[in-house]
Amino acid sequence: MKKTLTLLFALIAMSLTAQHTISGTFSPAKEYTWLIAYQLKPGTQVYVADTKIEDGKFKLELPANAAAGTYRLVYAVPQEEFNFDVLYNGKEDIVLNFNAQDGATYATSTENKIVNSYFLEINALQKQVIDFYTSNSTNKKELAKIYNKINSTQAKYEADAKDLIALNFIKANKPYVASSFESIYEFVEHKKQNYFSAIDFKNEQLQASSFLTDKTLNYVYTSLPLNKITKDATETVLQQNIQTVASKLEGVNDTFKFSLFYDLWIYAASAKYNKTSDFIYSNYLKEIGAVTNNQELIKGIEAHTRLRIGAKAPEITWNDGKNSLSKLDAAENYVVVFWSSTCSHCLKELPQLNKAIQQYSNIKVLAVGLEDEYNYWDTESAKLKSFTHALALGKWDSKYAELYNISATPTYFILDKDKRIVNKPETYKEVLEYLNKK
Repeated sequence: MKKTLTLLFALIAMSLTAQHTISGTFSPAKEYTWLIAYQLKPGTQVYVADTKIEDGKFKLELPANAAAGTYRLVYAVPQEEFNFDVLYNGKEDIVLNFNAQDGATYATSTENKIVNSYFLEINALQKQVIDFYTSNSTNKKELAKIYNKINSTQAKYEADAKDLIALNFIKANKPYVASSFESIYEFVEHKKQNYFSAIDFKNEQLQASSFLTDKTLNYVYTSLPLNKITKDATETVLQQNIQTVASKLEGVNDTFKFSLFYDLWIYAASAKYNKTSDFIYSNYLKEIGAVTNNQELIKGIEAHTRLRIGAKAPEITWNDGKNSLSKLDAAENYVVVFWSSTCSHCLKELPQLNKAIQQYSNIKVLAVGLEDEYNYWDTESAKLKSFTHALALGKWDSKYAELYNISATPTYFILDKDKRIVNKPETYKEVLEYLNKK
């Protein structure tokens, strides 16, 4: 009897710590070679495992103690772009098939099957509402029928997902349904007002996923007036939307707050909503970044801001401050190039630029040497007679390497006559291509 009980307890212990797998296929097979899994946590992610994808097939073994939650599978670089999320409940193996067109579909996994099915159905129904309004239909019975279907579908999936992780996402995604017929303007306004009604920003399952980020980005950057407005007016609305998001984040941990605001900043910066990206930084990221020890990301934001297209080029001085970028003689354009006399690539490109630039009568080149010592720079810079030269000792640790965020040489900036940055070419040929278009 004792042996039987010992064996029973051992089997129970094994079942409690059993390893589960995520396996399946990627197609077309030749395009995929490796898979990395991260566990998502509020505002961050933690490496879990990785495996080869061979002939389009993979099998990823999760650690026995892998916690239930959302896992991100990365299949290419950049990681931020080539990934998808899966729900893991700690109780089941997951088998999936992935292709870039359809994303992931699941052969086995209760959690992921129900989430996928829910979003397919509910998104299709919401599209019917949009189609109803864009067709200028006034058939109230038709719209009421769609709304009834949305309500019944939502209720069905909430019931089916009881006790599943999936329920967190299904409940939080509950769509706005009007209680009576509305004009398109009323519908859009009320949908915006109720956008976050079902979402609990303190829910850690939602925080540890892409759900809240995707929903928030969608709210901020698509909840705009139906009528066409100017860019300045658009940015005013965007900032109002961000303030609404901030009010929903009261009491939420700073790590998640920073991550969410950083994603909002990235979108604004990439879309060239400069006033909005500056608003996010000055009102939220700067303070939260200090609290959460995200100084490197803050430095990156500040570098982007001072070096973005349209920004006034940061001042550069040399010869003990007697000469400066701001005091250079007037020109149609300026080229600022950061180089080093010990950089073989620089020694190949800069002589060619030096020769080519002589045909331009109204272009000035400022070459900033990032150097460890004076000797080599003195010899090589003397060969580049068409340039104005400045020396920055300390190389990568020099003031101007940091100010201009230089990580490689040569690095080029083209400025307009007011010394505002207008282009950041990668090679001297791209410098000339830009100048030839002028």
